[in-house]
Amino acid sequence: MTHSVLLAEDDRPIRTALERALTLEGYRVTAVADGIQALAAAHRERPDVILLDVMMPGIDGLQVCQVLRAEQDRTPILMLTARVETADRIAGLDAGADDYVVKPFEVEEVFARLRALLRRTTAGTATDEGGAGTGPGVTDETEEGEGSYDARVADSGVVEAADLRIDGPSRRAWRGERELELTRTEFELLELLARNAGIVLDHSTIYDRIWGYDFGPGSKNLAVYVGYLRRKVDVPGNRPLIHTVRGVGYVLRED
Repeated sequence: MTHSVLLAEDDRPIRTALERALTLEGYRVTAVADGIQALAAAHRERPDVILLDVMMPGIDGLQVCQVLRAEQDRTPILMLTARVETADRIAGLDAGADDYVVKPFEVEEVFARLRALLRRTTAGTATDEGGAGTGPGVTDETEEGEGSYDARVADSGVVEAADLRIDGPSRRAWRGERELELTRTEFELLELLARNAGIVLDHSTIYDRIWGYDFGPGSKNLAVYVGYLRRKVDVPGNRPLIHTVRGVGYVLRED
């Protein structure tokens, strides 16, 4: 299948190089130079995935992302950013982006992240059409016993762990009575941890299950997502559920 990509980048050399590389990789590319053109093309073309630069004149990439999400457009968005601070990356995730790449980047990394986003979208569509499915979990259901605790997966696809309730088919999640506003990646990460509650998942396993690609020990991608997810799940007044196991990975448990 040939996938369509909307590329929005105001830097002409970068835009031209990416358009050429994506075309050679087999994508059908629509390339634009600013946020206004990006919104128009997104409405007109309905691309399979959007590659969106953050810093653009007029309407910037964050605003484009916010507008599309406000319109309930769930097209996967990969942000291109020259900003390396964690707060800047969080701003992109908060706007509704699914992933990001920091400039300067290797084009192969862009390809890998696009493939991962498209796989997740295809898997989500298959789940919607074919039934509840089991989501991205390492296990289909965590059994009671050594190394696990109180994690239940109902036949309806609802996962419960501690006071979390995650509805896979509708892609909604609650902590107690409070519904969590999660991006696509945040939802999948929380669902993965909840399905394997009490089990420490290493970095490589999480990268493989969520992104479909291990970006290596130097990547801070996972740490950023976990930190942002904690800000939504482990709010003051609630017991922390998401814990770091130094040198290994992450685990969801109620200490």
